Amino acid sequence: MFGSLALRGGDVLELACGDGFNARNFYSLRSHQVVACDFDPAAIATAKRKNSAPNIQYLLRDIRSEMPGGPYENVVWDAAIEHFTPAEIRDVMCNIKKRLTREGILSGYTVVERPDGQKQLNHHEYEFRDMDDLRSFLSPHFANVRVFETIYPVRHNLYFWASDGEVPFDK
Repeated sequence: MFGSLALRGGDVLELACGDGFNARNFYSLRSHQVVACDFDPAAIATAKRKNSAPNIQYLLRDIRSEMPGGPYENVVWDAAIEHFTPAEIRDVMCNIKKRLTREGILSGYTVVERPDGQKQLNHHEYEFRDMDDLRSFLSPHFANVRVFETIYPVRHNLYFWASDGEVPFDK
């Protein structure tokens, strides 16, 4: 939902789209075209079967080496940044920046590591310690970075918008 607030109606690239639920139910409804990619063939097959729409293109791609070209008005990286190592995150950020329009916005969300320093899920490569930790990955690439959080008894989430232009609620 927070990623949808950054949409301006243009072309969107969704990274690590999974089964395509967000592409179909959030991004395609407010965008000209959505290119959604994932490296999992089963996820892409499910996305095509269950969440297709005329303005969505699902691609089997590993964003570390095969990120779709641009330009895009928005890049969405929801619930997936934690599946990459810090070095991979930095590389992907460089590629995202190259694909965004001049005023384009990167948006997404992730989880915070547990208070005991343990990962929420073992298969996550890197979980952020706090808002400043996440901001440190975004700020080298974007002039305007907003990170905010929701804290629940069993889950702590971070949401982000990053752009060289305005981000939601700047005004």
